[in-house]
This record gives sequence, structure tokens and C-alpha cells, in this order.
Amino acid sequence: MASSSSLLLLLLLCVTTIHYYSGQTESLIQALNLFPEETVNIVGADVLAESSLIEKKLDLGLLGDSGSSVADLGHHAGYFRLPNTKASRVEEQQQGNPVVIWLTGGPGCISAFALFYENGPFHITNNLSLAWNYFRWDKVSNIIYVDQPTGTGFSYTTDQSDLRHDEAGAFFKEHPDYVGNDFFIAGESYAGHYIPAFTERVNRGNKAKEGIHINLKGLAIGNGLTDPEIQYGAYADYALSMNLITQTDYGSINQLLQGCRRSIQLCSIEGGDSCMSALDECNAIVGQIISIAGNINYYDIRKQCEGQLCYDLSNLEKFLNQQYVRNALGVGNIRFVSCSSAVHDAMLTDWMQNLEVGIPALLEQGIKTLIYAGEFDLICNWLGNSRWVHAMLWSGQKDFEQAADVSFVVDGAEAGILKNHGPLTFLKVHDAGHMVPMD
Repeated sequence: MASSSSLLLLLLLCVTTIHYYSGQTESLIQALNLFPEETVNIVGADVLAESSLIEKKLDLGLLGDSGSSVADLGHHAGYFRLPNTKASRVEEQQQGNPVVIWLTGGPGCISAFALFYENGPFHITNNLSLAWNYFRWDKVSNIIYVDQPTGTGFSYTTDQSDLRHDEAGAFFKEHPDYVGNDFFIAGESYAGHYIPAFTERVNRGNKAKEGIHINLKGLAIGNGLTDPEIQYGAYADYALSMNLITQTDYGSINQLLQGCRRSIQLCSIEGGDSCMSALDECNAIVGQIISIAGNINYYDIRKQCEGQLCYDLSNLEKFLNQQYVRNALGVGNIRFVSCSSAVHDAMLTDWMQNLEVGIPALLEQGIKTLIYAGEFDLICNWLGNSRWVHAMLWSGQKDFEQAADVSFVVDGAEAGILKNHGPLTFLKVHDAGHMVPMD
């Protein structure tokens, strides 16, 4: 195995959930067989060091005779202080070329799901050792996994008001050698909100010549929630096409759609409580579909949940909360918070906002944009994602609509259906659910 220099910002993820209050949020977390001991990481001020970056070589020593080691990959672990926050820090680890920052959603869960179950260099085995992931993205990139928003994973703050802040710009100040590399922002699920906002902010900073110029080249959103008004309108159509509901069910569910759309439009104007009302009204649509469909896994409708358990990701908490693992990562006695109900609740008024609005300007500048979706995900289904991509107003819209669907071929077999024009690509991925890199 060839060695590479690597980067990892630890960690964020999870699931686009249909629940919005603390008790229901905890039910969602338990559906992944996760039981975080803390709701959020808020620590005493004495924990913070004065320097902006605390970093150490990462040595877990948990890999078997793989022909390589963690040291060969050049991973590091540590914290750095974030700008525009009062007291927060994010866990970081290192690696190669181009630079890709990976965000997942929740909101309020961690990228460690992607790191250890999807596209990271390792998988966690049942005996809590690490095995190499053959399909890891660090073979071709420097990839950063971020615990965000602050308070999730091992990221922490001493100030409650930091919970809505999440920035990674501090990384480039500490690692200027990476600034000239091509930079891509990627992720899944609720990162369909984060990624357009983050990309637009980097682009705006570059234009204004704020700080270090970042070589922004593109973004990728997988099974994301980006334009709620269009995507919620696709739920019943997708469910009917996949035989989750009957035609009669379809008619009754779609009666809720007009009120949902009205409430989303009001949310975009008024914000605040109107956005909470939109959550309730629109999620009645999803709730009805799931109630009718029964015990399906709404992240992958090919699968069934066993009671409340839809995925068993419990090894993640067990592994990262081991003392010697925390020592290796440099996080001290801070406990790992896989999903934070406190952070989740702090983000709820953002849920129904439309984040598609910033993407057309990026396309006009030639920023490459990939929207992809696994075909068996209900919660952020490919149909809703395809519809908002096709509805997006930009100079290439008509040419994109008229572009032919072509086979996306991997190792000689069709792995999806792809449409492209200019910098915009949409990919429907076969044989995958919500977490495409895992499937």
C-alpha cells in the first residue's frame, strides 16, 4: 500500500430525521443503537489552551498485519480554536491531495459515522479493532471530517451560545501548505443545508480577499435536504412509485401538501416560530407514509427495522469512548457525543429554509456541483433531489434539462444514471440508500 499524507477533522454526521423535539430526537438516536452519555460537550474554561492549534501524531496501534500503519498515512489528531466563536474547538486529524471536507447532518450528529462506516480509512470490527476500508476516499484525497456543529463528537465549548457555530477556516491558517490544493466540500443528509452555505461563504471570502485564498473547485451533496418545499412535495410520489402506499393513500396524503407549502413559504419570510410550525405541518406527510409502510427502514426501504433499531452503530461509541483511544486522539477526558439532542434542537428553525438559492451563482462561476442520491432512500429521496436540481434557475438550466441520461459505469457495470451539463451533475445511484458510501 502506498503511503500518503492525510488530514481528518473529526467528525460529524448522521441522519436526516423526521423528529423535532428532544424526546423524539432521542428515539431517533436509539434507532441507531446509540446512547450518548452527554447531550452536548460544554466544558469548563480551564480546559482551553491558549494556542490556536493543539496537534499530535495519531497512533492507535489497532490495525492488524495490513502491510501499512496509521503512521504511514500521516494522520494527526488535535484541536484548534474556531474564529467567530467564544470558546469552541473542533477535533482534527491529518492527510493528502486534493483537500475534501466532509460534512454530514443530523443536525447534531457526527462525521465519525462516515469516517468509520462509509468513506473513511477504517472500519470498526466487532472486537473494537480497526480494519482497512478498501473503498476509502483518502486514497485519492486529503479528507477532513468535522465534528459540527460545535458540541457534537469530541468538539466542545465553554459557552452555550457557541452551539450554532461551525467553521473550518482555522484549519487552513494552521496548514498553509494545503491552501493551493483543489478544495471540495462534500457530505450528505442535513449537510444539504450546510454545504451550500459553507461553499457560498468560502466563495464570498475569496472574492472579498478575506484572509487566505482557498482554491475552491466544487461541492457534492449526497441524499441531502436542500430545498424543502420541492422535496416534501416529492414524498408521496416517491412512496407511490416504490409501492409503499396505495393510490388511495396517495390522495389523502397529498391533501396535506398545500398547507405544507404555505407554511414553508411563511417560514422563509418570518423565520422563528413559523419555521417550527412548518416542521410540524410538513412532517405529517412523512409520518403518514411511514405509518402506512410499516416497519421499514426509511433510510433504505429494502430493509426492515427491528423494533426501534434500524442500524447498529453502537461500536462507534464503544470504540471512541475507550480511554486509550481518547488519549491517542488527544481529547483527554471529554466524552464522545455521537448525536446531540441539544445541538439538534438549536438548529430546528433552520430546517425548512431553502439553501438551493445560493447554488446558481456558484454554477455561473464554474464551481463544479454534484448532487447524488441512493435510489432506496425515502427520507431524502432521489426524486425530490432531482426535482429541485432541474427546477434551479441558472443560465444552463434548459441545456441541463435537455441533456441525456447516461449510464454511470463502475468496473464495467451500471452503478447509476447520470445527467450533466457544464458544472452541474445529477447522479441517481443504484443499490444504495441514504448513506451511499456505506452501501
